[in-house]
Amino acid sequence: MLKLGDLLQDTVTGLKGIAVARTEWLNGCNRITIQPLLGKDGKVPDTYTFDEPQLVVIKKQKVKKGKSNTGGPLPFKVKQNSI
Repeated sequence: MLKLGDLLQDTVTGLKGIAVARTEWLNGCNRITIQPLLGKDGKVPDTYTFDEPQLVVIKKQKVKKGKSNTGGPLPFKVKQNSI
């Protein structure tokens, strides 16, 4: 299984990039979004999404995943209206 942070390559286009997102669809199709590395011009390229089976791992955990505690969701109290 491919993991976020892996350096991947698309077997069809040859595009390489870091796995930054995973999408799981109702019909069982898993898709991975990769962020290519900076171009020679220094601009950040667009992300591209591919079916998981057409991607291969070039380097495992090229980028370490960030903290998983994002601060949400927060508990809240529901104020009930009296009628």
